[in-house]
Amino acid sequence: MFVGGRWVNVPGVVLFVLFGIALHAAAVAAPLAKPTGPVILTVTGAIAETNAPGRAEFDQAMLQALGTDEVRTSTEWTEGQPLFEGVRFSKLLDAVGAKGTTVLARALNDYSGEIAVDDLRKYPVLLALRINGAALHPDKAPIWIIYPRDDYPALKERDDLLWAWQLATIDVR
Repeated sequence: MFVGGRWVNVPGVVLFVLFGIALHAAAVAAPLAKPTGPVILTVTGAIAETNAPGRAEFDQAMLQALGTDEVRTSTEWTEGQPLFEGVRFSKLLDAVGAKGTTVLARALNDYSGEIAVDDLRKYPVLLALRINGAALHPDKAPIWIIYPRDDYPALKERDDLLWAWQLATIDVR
């Protein structure tokens, strides 16, 4: 086709536009599936993606499908520097489309702590599911929030009260 004094390859332009639309669609997060196993984490609050009324529920397989990472660090409750495996907190926030500035992390025993979302994005904070290749001990399971404090001196100066174990719910605020 001749447009504005130039030949334009119409099929090529159409393919280019369709390719761009396909890339955009792929970049948009897929809707959250429903858990098929026991729910081990529920996310509520200022989130865009849900799979149950007003909340996002995750079983262990769903969390692991977000991509697993490792953190080797010392803690107040372990000896040496165990290797923790789990999902970066920031990946979970992305998966649910979190819009808040803080999260309230609550454990099975109702222990809770408020954490700045900026910290969860600045540092590779882990939602640990395993320690040294084994499942977390029942007194820490199903999820233990782990900070990579040995890799970031600023984290060593912080209070360890936000290392919640037996994590059950996260409320994005």
